Amino acid sequence: MAAVAQQYYEEAAQNEQMGEDDGMYVNYQPLDNLQDQGVAVNDIQKLTDAGFHTIESVAHATVRKLSEVRGLSEAKVLKIKEIVKGMVQLEFQTAADALEARKNLVTLTTGSTELDKLLEGGIETGSITEVFGEFRTGKTQLCHTLCVTCQMPVTEGGAEGKAIYIDTEGTFRPQRLQAIAERFGLDPSVALENVAYARAHNSEHQTELLKLAAAIMSQDRYALMVVDSATALYRTDYSGRGELSERQMQLAQFLRQLTRLAEEFGVAVFITNQVVANPDGMSFAKDSTKPIGGNIIAHASTTRLRLRKGRGENRICTVFDSPTLPEADAQYAVGPQGICDAQD
Repeated sequence: MAAVAQQYYEEAAQNEQMGEDDGMYVNYQPLDNLQDQGVAVNDIQKLTDAGFHTIESVAHATVRKLSEVRGLSEAKVLKIKEIVKGMVQLEFQTAADALEARKNLVTLTTGSTELDKLLEGGIETGSITEVFGEFRTGKTQLCHTLCVTCQMPVTEGGAEGKAIYIDTEGTFRPQRLQAIAERFGLDPSVALENVAYARAHNSEHQTELLKLAAAIMSQDRYALMVVDSATALYRTDYSGRGELSERQMQLAQFLRQLTRLAEEFGVAVFITNQVVANPDGMSFAKDSTKPIGGNIIAHASTTRLRLRKGRGENRICTVFDSPTLPEADAQYAVGPQGICDAQD
């Protein structure tokens, strides 16, 4: 098994090098690679039908979860788990190796110079970034802008990848993507083709779309996944204190899948969140609102950004929580071509 692991680590390094030569970085292995290790095609198809599309997704899943796949016995599940352990890095590594791995992550420009400075380059790939704020603070406009900038070259603040957009509130507007694409010198028709869009109608449908997203991302190079908003449907599908526990459990499972997709495919997961009045806050405070979702969404999001209104079309972004970014503010503006620099 050690020889198999060494072989796959070497092949992975070669694939990464090839990807870098092409200006692309791919950090996952297709599920079909299991055929080389003696796994039957039928068993691979069963895993695919259950929503597993990469070696990493199988390696990260629990034995209990894999045992739920229809047609796979416990003996087969244990055999497959043993195989993928030799194909994916699951053991300890040095901090130096972790630092080297993080160098492959890129940031996506937001369209605003000051906002990019605040975020030390832009929205980070490979993790979840959450933005929350009241209406008209630019949450959806930021989502639209990122769908275009992620397609740009890495040297210009992009990731040379496509985007997936899950809309839960009916606010997606392709016309806005056209205007933003023209602003950044991209072909509007090509930019629209590079964005996969779906409208989620309930919280269960929202979760099902993640399975489809995984299948899509395993077939092509994607750099961004947007969920606008991640919490709206959970607020309407579950009401009252009697359903609060169930709502939080389902939301936690949804966010866990988002985290897995971010790590598995190296995409930037960008989610928006709504706010409610904070009854504990002072009425005269600068911002007496708080994001919904409680600790569940707070722990799932790597970076949390608070957006609020400024003067005129200007808006203010505050780093609310981040493992690397200091707490600070930056101003930006919302214009007809997306997010841009603040106006004097």
